[in-house]
Amino acid sequence: MARGVNSAIAEIAATVAVVTDQNFSIQQTGVWLRLNPGLLFILKRLSIASPSRALNFDKLGGPNGSELETAIPRPYCPPMSKARRKSELLQGARVYLSGPMDFVASRKVEKKFGWRNRVGQFLQEMGVTVFDPWFKPDVRGLHEYGREDVKSGELIRKRWTFAGGEKGARERAWCAEQFWETLHIDLRMVDTSDFTISYCPTNIYSVGTPHEIILATLQHKPVLFVSPPVEFPSLHQLREHLKNDPQGRALLERLELEIPIKENTRGIPSLWYMPLVKSENFFDGFGFAPYRKRLGWKTDIALDEHEKKFPPQRPLLPFLEKLNRELPRKWDSKLNKFIPDDDWLLWDFNTKKIRGKHVETIRK
Repeated sequence: MARGVNSAIAEIAATVAVVTDQNFSIQQTGVWLRLNPGLLFILKRLSIASPSRALNFDKLGGPNGSELETAIPRPYCPPMSKARRKSELLQGARVYLSGPMDFVASRKVEKKFGWRNRVGQFLQEMGVTVFDPWFKPDVRGLHEYGREDVKSGELIRKRWTFAGGEKGARERAWCAEQFWETLHIDLRMVDTSDFTISYCPTNIYSVGTPHEIILATLQHKPVLFVSPPVEFPSLHQLREHLKNDPQGRALLERLELEIPIKENTRGIPSLWYMPLVKSENFFDGFGFAPYRKRLGWKTDIALDEHEKKFPPQRPLLPFLEKLNRELPRKWDSKLNKFIPDDDWLLWDFNTKKIRGKHVETIRK
C-alpha cells in the first residue's frame, strides 16, 4: 500500500474529529484512501452513526487494496463555524420527509429523482438530520429492518387474498406481518423528528402519508404541507385529438369518471387537511429554480418543468431558509394577529446550562 495504514488511520482520525463535532461527512471529499477490509469496516461503522449522511459504499471499489474513492449520495457541505451555528436554529434538528411512495407513476424514478433528494440535500447543508423513507437508517441488532426498494410490496400483493377459512386468514396475516416493519420504522422516524415535510399532490392516492401527518399533529409537531397545482396536459391534448371521434370521446369521458381524473390547478389541499395543518404551514411548491446552480442540481426533473408552468406563490425552500434564522409565527383568529408558534420546539443539546446531552439531565 503506497500510502500505508498509518496514513489512512490518520485520515480516519480526522473524520472522527468531525463526527464528534456533529458533522458526519468526510471532511475532504477529494481525498483518496487505500483501505484494507478492517479500515473499511471502521468507516462503515462511522457511516452508521449518522444515516442521513451515510457513505455510499457501493462506489468504493474492490477489496484488493486498490485506490478507493469515498463517495456520498449528496454533495459535501463543509462544517460550519461555531459562531455561525449559534445563530442557526435548524442545526441539529431532525426532519421526516413524508409523501406518496406506493402509487407514484414510477417508484424507481421517484427514489432516484424525487423531491426528497433535493430537499434532503438542502436541509443537510443547514445541519439537519434528514429521515428519508427511501433510505431508512440502520437499526441496531435488526439488520435491514423495514427496508424498502422499488419492488417492495409486489410479493405482498401477489399473496394477498380475500378467501375465507384458515388459508385466507394465514395469507392475510402474513401480508400484514411483512409490511409491519416498514410501517413501524416510518412512524418511529416521525416520532424521532422535530418536524415533518409532507408532499401531497391531490392526484396521488396515499394512506401512509395521512397517517404520518396525523401522528405528527397529535404530537404537536409542525407539518410543512406542500400541495402543488395538478394539471393533465396530455388529457387536454387527447380531448383535442378525439374531438371528431364521438366514440373515442365518450370512452375518454367514461375513463375520467372511473379513475377519476380531477384537475386542481390552484393546488387546493384536501379539506380534511385544512384544520389538521396550521394555516401558515401550507405551500404550493418547493421553489427549486433559484437554488439549482448553487446546489448543483443540473439534471432536470419533472418538478422543474411543473414549477416553470406554475411558479409557486408560496415556495417551501425560502421558508426553510428563513426558519433557520427565526421561528415562524402562527395566525390567531381570536386576537386577529400573528403570535409565536410553540409547536416549534427545537432542542438545544449544546447548551452549557445542563450537564451533558441526555434529555433526563434537564430535570435536576
